[in-house]
Amino acid sequence: MRVAILSQDGSFYSTRRLMEAGLERGHEVQVLDFLRCAVMLHARSPQLWHKGQRCPRFDAAIPRIGPGKAIYGTAVARQLEIMGVPILNSAAAIACARDKLHCYQQLAGQGLPIPATGFTYACKDVETVLSGMNSKSVVMKLLKGSHGIGVVLAETLPTARALFEAFRGVEADVLVQECIDEARGVDLRCFVIGDRVAAAIQRKGPPGEFRANLHRGATAHPVVLTAQEEKIAVAAAQAIGLQVAGVDLLRTQRGALVIEVNASPGLEGIEKATQIDLADRTIAFLENWVVDRIVT
Repeated sequence: MRVAILSQDGSFYSTRRLMEAGLERGHEVQVLDFLRCAVMLHARSPQLWHKGQRCPRFDAAIPRIGPGKAIYGTAVARQLEIMGVPILNSAAAIACARDKLHCYQQLAGQGLPIPATGFTYACKDVETVLSGMNSKSVVMKLLKGSHGIGVVLAETLPTARALFEAFRGVEADVLVQECIDEARGVDLRCFVIGDRVAAAIQRKGPPGEFRANLHRGATAHPVVLTAQEEKIAVAAAQAIGLQVAGVDLLRTQRGALVIEVNASPGLEGIEKATQIDLADRTIAFLENWVVDRIVT
């Protein structure tokens, strides 16, 4: 197959690993910097150009689109879709995952367990949101944040009110979410491929840190999920429409809760912690997925 990987830089760990896996499995792999792509729209002949050259016909594509330039990345992914290229994670699914509010709405609509979550525009209405929380402490999350950036813990309701006013003062849109005290600083990252969890790790933040992001100094080790946790992780990815996803769970007294669904989960931390070749498994899934689409 001729496979395109949408990524800003071919040297990124995840991009490089996927390219290596694709080449090892006998495919032709090209990295497209989506910031150097040009979309040309014609009624019967949509085109994609990369660095001044018209792109060849691809048999499949894998998007690796970060949050900062998602509008450009999803535009290129959408262009490949209308050109008939099977793409592992659609533009619509990527956009949904990037919008935390939309993502939580999809999860709640499918009946999946999430922390109590609220959203409002007006400071006058924040009391309504805070009254719906199950904890005195709350977490505030920027709608477009990633890697733990834009996630703030408010230990008291007065602090929460002041933080909300500060965010709205600079026109920042935030979610308000209950704080799960028993899980503070620890979460599970589940790497979902298709209808199963291919690998899972437990991440633990450094002392005093309530976020468990590896980019913020968290440690990771392999973990065995319960059958219910695996079921929830797969269902969360499918609710957003993702074939490959990183689903983050919290273990709580009332069971596992979904706190995030990532459309471009990093491979480095979880591959090194589990010693599982997730790049190869992703390419293997892509092969079967493309064949199934042709057959059906």
